[in-house]
Amino acid sequence: MDGLSAAASVIAVVDMSAKIASLCFQYLIAVKDAKNDIERLQRKVGEIRGILERIKQLLDGRDKARLSTTSELSNSLKECFRELEELKAELEPRKARKAMSRFGVRALKWPFTSKQVEKIVSGLERYEQAFTLALQVDQMGLVFDLDQKLDLAKLPIAEGASFDSHMEEHNARCLHNTRTELLYHIREWTEDKNGKPIFWLSGMAGTGKSTIARTIAQSFANQGQLGASFFFKKGEGECGHATRFFTTIARDLIGYVPGLTSGITKALNADPAIFQKALKDQFEKLILHPLSEIQWASPSTLAHIIVIDALDECEQEKDVRVILQLLARTRDIKLMRLRVLVTSRPELPIRLGFKQMSDGTYQDLVLHDVPKWSIEHDIRLFLEHEFREIREQHSLSVEWPTRDQIQALVELAVPLFIFAATVCRYVGTKGGDPEEYLNKVLEYRKSTFSQLDQTYLSVLNQLLSGQEEEDKRTWLHRFRELIGAIAILESPLSITSLAHLLQIPQKQIRCRLGSLHSVLNIPNSEHVPIRLLHLSFREFLIDPQKQGNSPFWVGEKETHERLVSQCLKLMSSPNGLQQNMCKLLNPRTLRSEIGEQKIAICLPPELQYACRYWVHHLEQSGGHIHDGDPTYLFLQKHLLYWLEAMSLIGEAYKCIYMINRLQALAEVRSFFAFYCNLYTYLFTVRHEHCLKFSP
Repeated sequence: MDGLSAAASVIAVVDMSAKIASLCFQYLIAVKDAKNDIERLQRKVGEIRGILERIKQLLDGRDKARLSTTSELSNSLKECFRELEELKAELEPRKARKAMSRFGVRALKWPFTSKQVEKIVSGLERYEQAFTLALQVDQMGLVFDLDQKLDLAKLPIAEGASFDSHMEEHNARCLHNTRTELLYHIREWTEDKNGKPIFWLSGMAGTGKSTIARTIAQSFANQGQLGASFFFKKGEGECGHATRFFTTIARDLIGYVPGLTSGITKALNADPAIFQKALKDQFEKLILHPLSEIQWASPSTLAHIIVIDALDECEQEKDVRVILQLLARTRDIKLMRLRVLVTSRPELPIRLGFKQMSDGTYQDLVLHDVPKWSIEHDIRLFLEHEFREIREQHSLSVEWPTRDQIQALVELAVPLFIFAATVCRYVGTKGGDPEEYLNKVLEYRKSTFSQLDQTYLSVLNQLLSGQEEEDKRTWLHRFRELIGAIAILESPLSITSLAHLLQIPQKQIRCRLGSLHSVLNIPNSEHVPIRLLHLSFREFLIDPQKQGNSPFWVGEKETHERLVSQCLKLMSSPNGLQQNMCKLLNPRTLRSEIGEQKIAICLPPELQYACRYWVHHLEQSGGHIHDGDPTYLFLQKHLLYWLEAMSLIGEAYKCIYMINRLQALAEVRSFFAFYCNLYTYLFTVRHEHCLKFSP
């Protein structure tokens, strides 16, 4: 419908709601025993009227032609008007009652029971939600066109952290008819107007927390209720740290909460470097204060949900405690309902963080305490679904697998969904015999290893046993060299980048990874990063207790040592860091004037990785800097080139912090400290430029 008819329909509903509110007021005076029901209905009608009055203001404005969402409310407005008209007819005193007018208004009788009022209010809430969402979407569109439009580039985010990012695209959601009670329990929490602001879903590794979080986030996104999401991923750069946590949450909220843009714009204008500040400052200035300043929000409208997955995978324990302390303050936001769903393992820092919260701030549910029969039911459905696909792909008998085999797998898996998922990927390996692989998995039923160890050992032992006896030592060395590096990397790399960083031919990397699809996410493209399918595989490899007990054990410190060596070699090579990396003609060219594509060509992913994380690997290896060692020589020759590269890849603000960390590792105090202080000064003064001078 056009803008005129939209405005007319809105006016009709507003007028009708005003009449109903007036009738309710009469009943409030005349009827005492239904006061709560009358007030509830009156309040709900008033809330709908308030939302529609704001919509009418937009429709009366000069931008009404651009209000695509509110202009599509025709059917909802007509249906709402019809229901309000019927409600008005029920509330109006009938002729018989008018005859009793001589006795006064107290002759009125409230026509509804409490259950009927509940049903009426629930019906009206559907319209309220539709009108609210339309208002939010169109207000958001107009806000982005204002002169005060927020430059989102000023608000850096953790790429890949949102539930709908490309990194999360192919990760599992809950299978239909599984986790039904749990999902209903979470939905009930979000709809309870008196519910606690935080819901903590905890569980041991592999119990399906992330799958549930993705499912919940998708469900709320489909209904327009998802405010933001952040999926922590240890070992995946900024997704494993808190540095971009609140900026990512704020960026997401902008798209769902009208009126938030102006508050965040004000914060960025007042402090353009806010994203480098303490987490408390980021939270208060980018989230708490802007949300608290929104004037039009109604506490009765749909809650906005923030989904935070795998908080235990945040690298710094202190950051975890701070994040929880700050999230608890969302209870102070009164004009809108904000709910936070947190999933994590029950690690000590998280338990202590929740323990410090005041009463009434959160409710929790322990995933591995869900009734065993419920978990068994869900895992059985999952296994039957996956094995049906494997059977069809390999043209196997409908008799396979047998009920006893499925039952044996269920008993092995409970309560670990990751066990079931890994077994299915392993059994369905391309080029393998599913029946043989399933039998090998079932051989581990009597093993003394933990459930997750059994899963990974069944996969890796199959690969090792396929080697000739004299080749096993070499195979294990190559396994630790490549898979150990993939597990330890701070941010995932593609086959192409791994080949350059680790100095292993691409063809060899392809061959070594060919049989590991059940534990690694290996894309078809050699330019897309390889990822662990689950953090538990990394923990299986580097567990100190497995040293000497597992042939697949990876020494964490030794792997960090190899990685820092490879990073330094790459940065020092002829194709590594050099003066004027982007071959600029003007030495005073600003970073903002250089195209991202040019930077990506001059600094490929593996070189960017080396620049970002070599200091981290040096620290984790337990190494120090001595006169004449590779690190000392690199800094002596390439420090300024490294600073230039860090500026080009947008990591300039980290350099001074990293140099301070290096100084703490240096055994060479005088020379090293002098030059580091000098370069730090030069870098601070000129970091916005491409530093085009030699050390």
